[in-house]
Amino acid sequence: MAKKPKVIVICGPTASGKTGLSIELAKKINGEIISCDSMQIYKDMNIGTAKPGIEEMQGIKHYMLDFVSPDERYSVADFKTDAINAIEEVLANGKVPIVVGGTGLYVNSLVQNITYPNIETDLEYRNYLEKKAENEGLITLYEEAKKIDPDAMQSISQNDKKRIMRVLELYNQTGKTKTMLEKESRLEPPKYEYIVFAIDMEREKLYERINKRVDIMINQGLIEEVENLVKKYKSLPTAIQGLGYKEVISYLNGDLTKDEMIDKIKMETRRYAKRQLTWFRKDKSIKWLNGLMPVNENIQCILEEYSER
Repeated sequence: MAKKPKVIVICGPTASGKTGLSIELAKKINGEIISCDSMQIYKDMNIGTAKPGIEEMQGIKHYMLDFVSPDERYSVADFKTDAINAIEEVLANGKVPIVVGGTGLYVNSLVQNITYPNIETDLEYRNYLEKKAENEGLITLYEEAKKIDPDAMQSISQNDKKRIMRVLELYNQTGKTKTMLEKESRLEPPKYEYIVFAIDMEREKLYERINKRVDIMINQGLIEEVENLVKKYKSLPTAIQGLGYKEVISYLNGDLTKDEMIDKIKMETRRYAKRQLTWFRKDKSIKWLNGLMPVNENIQCILEEYSER
């Protein structure tokens, strides 16, 4: 039987150094990078998503960045299709695909070959959910989703409106839970051999890096970036739910002071990083890297594992 093409995956929490590591690795092994980040796909959202700029990329080709308008919806099913096309293109170029990002759902869709149904949105039901969240609080929808699909809800935050509604919408339109649909879709093995690494580091150090990154984003013009987004687009259905963006909106609406906004972005980002680590630790096949080690040492670990496969 012919060997499957190998694909390296580098995941882990926000601010752990995935971008820098992946670029150095790509330079070393003739690789190209496929972003696996649910917010970096959007145009005009550069600062708040920590999207790598041309200089930072150092000549390494990146896919799946900056190609979706913020006023469009983009599903996991869309990501999987686009990412597989990108992997095929990298392989056709004779290079090594390196999938990089912290969006666990996106990583799983590839590594576990999960096919998420790309169902048409039932706008009437969605409006019903939106009104219910507004009138009774998002926690009501969260509890409802928890009763329907407790397994799926273990990794979904009480504040994650998009994913809470997704669980309810899937059940409403298919009669099956998200967990059930995922199990059914895993019957076919993945097309590639994914070699998955995740970056970890001491919690205190990671939180320091997160806090510092938020300060840098503010100095780089995150508030102005959000102001421009609001002016340019009539509606931002998913994009504006991104970390940092929703807090700046609250500040612009007068609901938070500037200091409160900055503190909230830092707190929510730290919480998000904690959830990311919990998500990736569930996968026992992941090889863990120490984010405080020199980049070259982590690259060596990756290359050893890669050559053994």
